[in-house]
Amino acid sequence: MILSVTLSKPAGEVEKKLGQPYQKIKIRAVNTADGASYAAEMFTKTQVFHQKFSESELEEFLKENSGVTFKNVVTRTDTEEITLLTNKKGKTTELHKKLAAPVVECEQSERIETTRVKKLKAGGFDTTCGLLNHRKNYLLQEGSPVPFLVLLGIMNDEGKVISSRYDKFRQINRFLEFIDDILPEFADKTAASQPLRIADFGCGKSYLTFAVHYFLTEIRHIKCEIEGLDLKEEVIKYCNDMAQKLNLKGLVFHTGNIADYSGAHSPDIVITLHACDTATDYALKYAVERGARAILSVPCCQHQINTQLQTRGKAGGATGQVPADFEPLLKWGIIREKFSSLVTDALRGEWLEQQGYKVQMLEFIDMEHTPKNILIRAVKKNGGFDTASPTQPPCKTASSKPTQPPSLMSSLGIKPEIFK
Repeated sequence: MILSVTLSKPAGEVEKKLGQPYQKIKIRAVNTADGASYAAEMFTKTQVFHQKFSESELEEFLKENSGVTFKNVVTRTDTEEITLLTNKKGKTTELHKKLAAPVVECEQSERIETTRVKKLKAGGFDTTCGLLNHRKNYLLQEGSPVPFLVLLGIMNDEGKVISSRYDKFRQINRFLEFIDDILPEFADKTAASQPLRIADFGCGKSYLTFAVHYFLTEIRHIKCEIEGLDLKEEVIKYCNDMAQKLNLKGLVFHTGNIADYSGAHSPDIVITLHACDTATDYALKYAVERGARAILSVPCCQHQINTQLQTRGKAGGATGQVPADFEPLLKWGIIREKFSSLVTDALRGEWLEQQGYKVQMLEFIDMEHTPKNILIRAVKKNGGFDTASPTQPPCKTASSKPTQPPSLMSSLGIKPEIFK
């Protein structure tokens, strides 16, 4: 059975044949009420379109487009990965890669992950490798169907996680652990039966938004109101349709830009997951100005500082050249990109500390899954419960700008969006 297909490297006939200039198409197996077996995300440079396929429709689609409309096609089944490569002359090469045996499961459907360990033998080490089993106790347990995970195609109707979606299942649970850790900060609110208000900026398809809503309402039994915001109208429509299908209360999605957004209510928690470049800065600024008591942010694509550093040596900027000690870090593009990301997040953390937050830099998910794996967790030091009207921004307890720029910023002559 086909579990997923990725089509990339479009040929010149894509728009003529499919109606849009798609750059990439990702297709995965899902379980839906209308009988469709596969869901497709079809990416142009600026938009994402969605389409459903039955098994026969998918076979026909792949037959017509593999190696023709798209030069690279990777198909994954439960036993192998098949890669179809087409060169400029139209010659096609098909590569087959056998997949490792599926992860073993116990009777309670709890996932058992295996780690190879060397056995110690009398007189020295044995080269024979054994298997050490580790049971994972996730906040969202496998074996019991979770409605939003089933609808999103991460679980089947029996509550078993689809093997190709297990990384996403693990990512969701990891994020919920961060949420669970900060819930004691809101004991006063929950004890008073007030809703916990959460804003998710750059929510995308809202896997985490739905997960947080389910976790709070169904597992922790906490009343909440969650608002998702994203630029893409089609994605927001998709999320609102999902919320309506699942009959979820207190969950709504809006189309909008973080930079100029002004919500009706001040959030208790602000979430951003891979909000691109300065969108993260605008979200952090919004959180501080509206008195959010906690912030969970996984930044992405820190282009702004990278661009400034790239032009420093050429134009000198307002304050002269980059100090000689930093030049080796800016010499090579890939090093400058990583350095820019770390500098940007370090400055964000320092700025949040200056606004009265306790800041932690944590690993969100393993590097093997995504290089964008730093999570900034900021919690207001004084607890910060504000009795102001929920429709009005609370009084600020700290200035919106730091009293003095961080020394690293001054040394490099850079100015991230959050300090403007």
